[in-house]
Amino acid sequence: MGRQSSVSVIIPTWNRAGTVVAAIESALNQTYAPLEVLVCDDASTDDTEARVRQMSDPRVRWLPGPRGGRPAIPRNRGMAAARGEWLALLDSDDEWVPDKLRAQIDAVRSSGRLASCTNAWRIVAGVRQPGPLYSGSPSVLGYETMFIGNMVVTSSALIHRSLLPMVEGFPEAKILTAIEDYALWLRVSTLTEFDCLATPLVLYRDDPATSVRAEGLTGRDQPVEILDDFLAWCRRHPSFRTLRASLAARRHRYKYKLWRVGEIPYYELVRRRLAAVWHHSR
Repeated sequence: MGRQSSVSVIIPTWNRAGTVVAAIESALNQTYAPLEVLVCDDASTDDTEARVRQMSDPRVRWLPGPRGGRPAIPRNRGMAAARGEWLALLDSDDEWVPDKLRAQIDAVRSSGRLASCTNAWRIVAGVRQPGPLYSGSPSVLGYETMFIGNMVVTSSALIHRSLLPMVEGFPEAKILTAIEDYALWLRVSTLTEFDCLATPLVLYRDDPATSVRAEGLTGRDQPVEILDDFLAWCRRHPSFRTLRASLAARRHRYKYKLWRVGEIPYYELVRRRLAAVWHHSR
């Protein structure tokens, strides 16, 4: 990576006319200039397109598409069209601080890893919350830590395009709506650890009322489906790395009893029955 590494910025959007221009400008104004900014539309019905097309910078590309209803779909369209060596994700209601890309490119150049993420400032109702989003996060993030929970802010993620054929992009299954990013980061972390920068380099707007999270799974159902998707991906790509990761995923599933109600293993049912008998015999 001695030469200048090119970065494609991928911004999915749907009816975000009020915020998308600020997101794009934050990408264009990076001290490490991106090759292109791909605005991947999910059939917006407001004036998002008009506002984007008014921007004069030739690096901005408008990629229209039919309504999919899930951010994975326009993100994947952008990744397929991207020309850069590195792919940086940015949601259309978030923004980057000016040194975000430079800090990440410097980190991956130094480590040789193929993915990076950063901390973020959380913005709620227009007000920046005190302290960064994550405290005490590790400097290197692998799948063992990621099984506990998603620590990658999507708008902070930077991945090398060489990972795409194996990670398969963001899963588009409806059941993974709002957690499709978590599913992808688990796949990525099996192939390369993330350089995780503690400095908040993203302005992350968290508005539950307009977030796609309102349409997704909640509570215990999320890790159950995430592990199921991850294990299915490991089976599709057999290798030493995916074997080792799948064994770790199964240990995590067993430790936290993360099964669907109708799929509890026989040995777990026996264990529960024996535990109940022992409890009642005391």
